[in-house]
Amino acid sequence: MTEPAFDSARFRQVLGHFPTGVCVVAAFDEGDHPVGMAIGSFFSISLEPPLVGFCAGKGSSTWPKLKAAGKFCVSILGDDQEEVSRRFASKEADKFAGLAWDRSPLGSPRLGGSLAWIDCETEALHDAGDHEIVVGAVHDLAVTAEGHPLVFFRGGYSHLA
Repeated sequence: MTEPAFDSARFRQVLGHFPTGVCVVAAFDEGDHPVGMAIGSFFSISLEPPLVGFCAGKGSSTWPKLKAAGKFCVSILGDDQEEVSRRFASKEADKFAGLAWDRSPLGSPRLGGSLAWIDCETEALHDAGDHEIVVGAVHDLAVTAEGHPLVFFRGGYSHLA
C-alpha cells in the first residue's frame, strides 16, 4: 500500500491548533553584538538537573550565531510584547535597537519588560529533521513581572481569556 503524499499545509493547520507561548532566545555573536530570535517551541525538560529546551530551524540566519555562543538567555514575552516577537521573528539587522535590555548573570542579552528570564549554557544539540533540538542547562532564572504570556495560536497572536 502506497502512502499518500504528505500535506505540509494540513500539518501546519492541525498543529496550529495547539497554542504555544512565545519567548526570545538571545546571545552575543563573536563581535559582541546581541543577537536573538523568537521561539514558539520552548519547553521544560528536567527538574534535576534543571534543563530546558527549544527547537531552532537549521535555515535560520540567527541560529548559527546563537549556537556558536554556547550560552543563551530566554526572555518569556508578555501579551503586551507582540511587536517584540514580530521584530525577533524578522530578518531585521539590529533587533535590539530601541529596546530595553541588559546582561543576564551569564552575560547574555536579557529583554526588559518580559515576564521571566532563564539563563542557560548549551548542554546538548540533537538533530531533528529541518531543526535542531537545543538543550540548555539552567544556571539562573527569575520572574520579573506578573501578567499574561504572549500566545501563538492558529497562525496568529492570541491572549488568554
